[in-house]
Parts: sequence; structure tokens; C-alpha cells
Amino acid sequence: MLAILAIVVVSAAFALGYVFGRARRPGPPAVPSSVPPAVPTPVVLSVVVPPPAVTPSITRPDEPSPETGRAIAERTRIIRSYEAEATLLRGHLVTGDAEIAQLRSFAADRRQQFVDLAQARADTARYRQIVVDLENNAPSLLFGPGAPDDLKLIVGVGPVLERMLHQLGVGTYRQIAHWSERDIDDFDAKLPEFPGRIRRDGWVTQARALHQAKFGEILPSRGS
Repeated sequence: MLAILAIVVVSAAFALGYVFGRARRPGPPAVPSSVPPAVPTPVVLSVVVPPPAVTPSITRPDEPSPETGRAIAERTRIIRSYEAEATLLRGHLVTGDAEIAQLRSFAADRRQQFVDLAQARADTARYRQIVVDLENNAPSLLFGPGAPDDLKLIVGVGPVLERMLHQLGVGTYRQIAHWSERDIDDFDAKLPEFPGRIRRDGWVTQARALHQAKFGEILPSRGS
């Protein structure tokens, strides 16, 4: 910049010196003429002024422009929104899986209840048929004269078992009180629908106590 200014100033100085030197030089003798003397043309010096230097804006490579910063912020906001929605959906999926597992458990329980109900109905129908057969085919009692005892007073003997015992010829407390271990095994085999109930409920002991309470007679212990 300084070199250009120096060149311009020197050029202007040479031009001014040339003009002033020519003006002082004596001209040729005046010749009378009707032509007016020539008037020197003034020299106009044009000084070239360089344009002001424009300092370029320097942007650091690690500093994003405002437009880039806004784009990054918008993208970050969208990503966070998607992540929040994904978390919410995962929560709904977990809740749905738990509800499905609970419904499956309820369905399994209901199926088992249906199976148990069908089995209970089958058992009821079988016991009903046993009662009908006993009522239709029961023979006359084989014990002595007099009304039979109420065997239902023995714990573990219901109406069905009472009819089955009548069919087998058992109708009094005395008969049951005199059962031996072998008799218990025989009658237990004859009552396959109620295995082990004679010993489990203590029919012999109960029959002895009921006979004593009804007739006032103490029966001897059962034989072997």
C-alpha cells in the first residue's frame, strides 16, 4: 500500500515539474498575427486512491454457524421426542404382556375347573347308578327279627354306604362290633368305592359304643 502511494506521489511530482519548467522556458519571438496566442491546457492529475481493505471474517472451524446450530438443536429435539415415545410404547408393551399372562393363567384355571366339574359329574352319575342298583337288587336282611339299627350314626357311613351294607347283609351295630381284622379286610374289599374307610373312621369302636348306648349291653372285644 505504501509503495503504491509513493509511486503516485513521485509521478505527480514529475508531472508538476515538467509543467512548471515548460512554462518558464522563453518562447519564440512574437509574430504579429491575427491569431491569438495559444493558451496552455491545464494538466489534471488523477490520483488513484486504493479501495479500503476489507478484512475477511474468520470463522473458527470448531464454531458452527447459527444456521448449523439451529439445525442441530432441532434434530436433537426430534430425537428426544422419538426416544420419549419409544419409552412410552415399551411401557405399554410390558403392561400388555403382563395382562396377557394373567389372562392365560385365568384361562388355564377355568379349563381345569371344567375338567374337575366333568369328573365330579361323572362320579355323581356313577354313585347314582350304584344307589339305583342297590335299591333294585337289595336282598332281604339276613339278621334276626327286629328293625335294623341306624348305621348312618356311625361317622363315615352315609345313605349310600348304609344301602351297600344292607346289600351285604349288615344292618346292626352288633354285627359291625364283632368284626375281626379279617372281616374288616373282607368288607373293605367288598366296598371298593371307599377303600380303607372302615379302619380310618373306626367303625368297630363306634358300633360297640352305639350298641351299648342303645341297648345298655357291653359287647366283648372283637376277635382276631
